[in-house]
Amino acid sequence: MSVRQGTLHDTGAMPEIRPMTHASDPPAPAGPPRRTANVPQGRTRRFLHLGRAVGEMAASAAAGGLQQLMRGERPVLQELMLTPTNARRLAERLSHLRGAAMKLGQLMSMDGHGVLPPEFAELLAGLRDQAHHMPATQLTVVLEREYGAQWSERFKRLSFAPIAAASIGQVHRAETHDGQVLALKIQYPGVRESIASDVANIGLLLRTPGLVPGHLDLAPLLARVREQLLLETDYAREAAHLSDYRSRLGDDTVLWVPAVVPEHCTPHILATEFASGRPVAEWVGSARPQAERDHIALALCRLSVQEFFEMRLVQTDPNIGNYLFDPATRRIALLDFGATETVAGERVEDLREIGLALKNGDRARLEAAALRAGFTAAADPPEQTRAVIELMLLSGEPLRHEGLYDFGRSRLVGTVFEHGRAQVMGGGGFARTPPTDLIFLQRKFAGSFLLCAKLQARVDVGAVFGRQLPG
Repeated sequence: MSVRQGTLHDTGAMPEIRPMTHASDPPAPAGPPRRTANVPQGRTRRFLHLGRAVGEMAASAAAGGLQQLMRGERPVLQELMLTPTNARRLAERLSHLRGAAMKLGQLMSMDGHGVLPPEFAELLAGLRDQAHHMPATQLTVVLEREYGAQWSERFKRLSFAPIAAASIGQVHRAETHDGQVLALKIQYPGVRESIASDVANIGLLLRTPGLVPGHLDLAPLLARVREQLLLETDYAREAAHLSDYRSRLGDDTVLWVPAVVPEHCTPHILATEFASGRPVAEWVGSARPQAERDHIALALCRLSVQEFFEMRLVQTDPNIGNYLFDPATRRIALLDFGATETVAGERVEDLREIGLALKNGDRARLEAAALRAGFTAAADPPEQTRAVIELMLLSGEPLRHEGLYDFGRSRLVGTVFEHGRAQVMGGGGFARTPPTDLIFLQRKFAGSFLLCAKLQARVDVGAVFGRQLPG
């Protein structure tokens, strides 16, 4: 969940923050329009929202197919379904639903890359910043349920307008009577209870002809996503992971984690220190100094390696909205620990062996390591194994590069995703997905490289892995 806490904090003022004692308080000052909607609750209501999305997409595909037939062209169903117009329709429905349905849309997009066409995936990627907000009336009900009828007396100030709204909840800024500034991550009502039905409904949606290849078995991945989402709604677990992560990271000179504030936490509200800084997304596609972009990318690449090989505790959602950068101090705040996982020792060694094989370009060693880890299997068709190994060797290019690897000039990230999408969408004997724990861990490393590409950064990747990949 992207929270972007620093967009208000480091201005010195507190816009849209005021005493909140009543749902009928005057509206916030004028600004960008905010989309509000009650979170739909109940399996039937939520299924109807998804059903409308499928119906709208199918109608659009049918109309487009008819136009092509009239022009004497042969329609391709997948191309008709996966259009930017349909992506906008689906994104709007998922944004309104929030919860597991929206989270799955984010996972399908991988920040605009993945198995979907780039334009479609890019629009779904925007979901992380486009969720509808709970209206003040629904928010007040949640606050009263969690803190009691006198909840407003707990804070000196609390903003009606959320700092951000995502799939599981939305974040509000609050100030206590003793002057402590907090970020309150408030879970949407009924979101946990809707996860199983949302995942089942999305599974039905994905069976719509033209959306994903029929040969691809999504059941294990959907089951893993359902499990992960249930964990992400457990705010007590997230608070424990956040504190554990903060302890394992230690006194890092660049990276820091806001502390949990237990006295303001409840089963559905996670309270932390408010983080200062600007969203790292502001360093994408801008004229920000190259040195700052390189600094951010190097720190986050180093963090990925440290998490996996040393901390053995990985935050597996590397979306760019989870990082804030303060140019004055050059420090980076790390946010959102709902998708944090511990790593078994055998997995560390599995991926260390794969890393060594990639670093040395050793195909035979890589084949053996990929088989042991589960990226390939003895029963896989030979063409599938060859394709997986080729893709892995391609993705290891930065490890084999001497000195600074210029992600801004390289087309590596786009090429890797294009090849992966072509393999999955084109069939080629791909009848199963790798072990689901590997998918989430791989997402962390892929996301780190994607972030480097977005920042157009230069990073000595070989040096980052350094002593973790000797030889």
